[in-house]
Amino acid sequence: MNINKMLKGAVAALTSAAALGALTAPAFAASGTYDLNGKGVDALSVHGGAQRIATIGNAKAKNVILFIGDGMGDSEITVARNYLHGVNGTFQGLDKIGQPGALQTSTGKAAESGVGQYTTFSLGGSSNDSLMAKDSKGQLTGSKTAGVITPVTDSSASGSGWATGTKTYNNAVSVDVKGNPQLNLIELAKANGLATGNVTTSEIQDATPAVQESHSSERACYGPQGKWDGTDKNGDGKVDIKDAELAGIGRCLADQLKANGGIGSISEQLLDTRADVTIGGGAKYFNQLDENGNTLWQQAADRGFQTVKSGDVDGFKNLTYKDGQPVLALLGDGNLPTQFNPSVATKQDAAKDENPTVCTTNAKWLGNQGASLADFTDKALDLLQANPKSEKGFFLQVEGASIDKQDHNANACGQIGETDDLDKAISAALKKVDLSDTLIIVTADHAHTSQIVESQPYYALSTVLKNADGSKTTISYGTSEKNLYSDGQDTEGAADSSKAQGNMSHTGTQLRIAASGPGASRVDGLTDQTDNFYTIAGALGLATDTTSQNNLSNGGKVTVNKDKDGKYSAAVTGFNGDAVLSYQLVDNASKKVVAESNTSTPLSGVRVATAATTSISFADFTPAEGASYTLTVNGRQSGKSASVSFPSASGSADKTPNGGNGSGTVAQGTVKEPTAPLGKTGATVLGLALMVLALGAGAMVCVLSSCYRPVWREFSFRKSGRF
Repeated sequence: MNINKMLKGAVAALTSAAALGALTAPAFAASGTYDLNGKGVDALSVHGGAQRIATIGNAKAKNVILFIGDGMGDSEITVARNYLHGVNGTFQGLDKIGQPGALQTSTGKAAESGVGQYTTFSLGGSSNDSLMAKDSKGQLTGSKTAGVITPVTDSSASGSGWATGTKTYNNAVSVDVKGNPQLNLIELAKANGLATGNVTTSEIQDATPAVQESHSSERACYGPQGKWDGTDKNGDGKVDIKDAELAGIGRCLADQLKANGGIGSISEQLLDTRADVTIGGGAKYFNQLDENGNTLWQQAADRGFQTVKSGDVDGFKNLTYKDGQPVLALLGDGNLPTQFNPSVATKQDAAKDENPTVCTTNAKWLGNQGASLADFTDKALDLLQANPKSEKGFFLQVEGASIDKQDHNANACGQIGETDDLDKAISAALKKVDLSDTLIIVTADHAHTSQIVESQPYYALSTVLKNADGSKTTISYGTSEKNLYSDGQDTEGAADSSKAQGNMSHTGTQLRIAASGPGASRVDGLTDQTDNFYTIAGALGLATDTTSQNNLSNGGKVTVNKDKDGKYSAAVTGFNGDAVLSYQLVDNASKKVVAESNTSTPLSGVRVATAATTSISFADFTPAEGASYTLTVNGRQSGKSASVSFPSASGSADKTPNGGNGSGTVAQGTVKEPTAPLGKTGATVLGLALMVLALGAGAMVCVLSSCYRPVWREFSFRKSGRF
């Protein structure tokens, strides 16, 4: 499908339609209010719109470590504490953060502390409640609403809130309800010259780690082929797109994929964001193929990453800081094994009171080999502290992911072990940092269904645990009747119980947030989870408001290069206030567009290589003799643009000494004006796209299983603007 030609025709149709009446983008739903001040979705969905403590300042910190217990509500904390340490016991890490006088700085002074609660609601139960709604075939549809107040969040919307300061819909990964990418903490920290890290026990593509390194309309967009594991499925001895089709690939918004001129899947963007340290699971998704037919593992190696693959614990232990070689260590194919074997929740049974459950260690747990979450945290801090950028500071997110996953499975022992793993990770961090210059925050993304009750209910699944002090705790799971485990297997008969698909649901209660270190006192009273972004960004001195973020692209620079074979390309730097770039190459004489990026959706265009060089290739472009061209690059978030003319420099471009002769640099241009002709925002572009859909202009995205191979063949032309 020729999307660029289709869009041009659609624009012409819209011009005619305008004579019949103005067309507007879909409006926000009148879905209720936030508080007595009457905030609705339209106000809540903008950057910073949900803040509760915006006017409170905070002290500066050199470093920030954010610990996330996925699904770790107050009940989950209490269940684990009761079992592991007794009803009157104390966690050595989890309970000390935020406790007045419990922790000291290197000078012996009590560390600043704060404890509060935050609200976690989202703005839509799925992408169907946003302007990024898709139909059953994965095609973009014209939703009439952009957001609806939703009391129960998922991990992606919740994580996007603290990662970006923007409320969004469930399924969204650091985009707003209109699909516009919102800068996250790792991007902003890199823009400020800090070292960065992202650690998890889940697949690295999962929601919580993904919000710090990517932007996606769908949280399931793990790789170019969805959730395919990159193996031969049809037995023909080859790994290709046919295997992905057979596996039943998940659907990304097709115009987000790099093969279609988009910013790429979550895994691909992870390589573009280039955090200094990335540790977790999800190795199998890097077996997927990029638009050139290479695995993402190969792409990572080609781009200088130190890679550690599934099961290579020794490789993980031997990691050291190497200049210019960020770490990508994915020690499991999927989510990492839990510390404890699963327990089985059942209906009311008197025998359980007589023989309460005692959890047993899982032989597959990587902590047995020295690769627990505590070990991950310890290694990440070693690597970050050895990085010269850490002289200015670092930001590190650490997630204990499977508290949530095992709560979904009504697996008490599973969630307890994961909470214990997180507690020990916090303790490991406390041994490595000084709370006089490091802020540690511990919180969760949402609460979960497990509840401590007086006795086994007859109407719900439950587990009775034998606590460390000899007492018993009865845990009820009341949001599903399905018994997910039976004799170590799930109800589908899977041999690996970790693959059980949970039915227990999240809850919408407010959550505990605790902090120790500079700025911790800001964590006080009832806040919103988006306030966590402002606490962290403010402590690190990062750009927090939209204007200051946009100004990060004031140093934008575009350099046009020619290689020895006469091929032209552009190198773009300094657009640090943007996640996505668009470009247009125009013949100055004829005003004909020679090459341009896809701008059909907010996730179309070129993904910014954060605080590094972003490359744009014009593989099929050959300048006519004596002709001149102008390349304009636009920051899709900032609206800043830089133009450069070549071979004969003109306008705002800066000539280079060689004057365009031979190979090397041809010309350079820098940001001169705050806006540009290409300064369409994602919202503007999407509004146009939705109007096109309303006029029946045709599908804007392809179903991956039916049109991925043709897209591969046409990729080079897409890049050149001739597709």
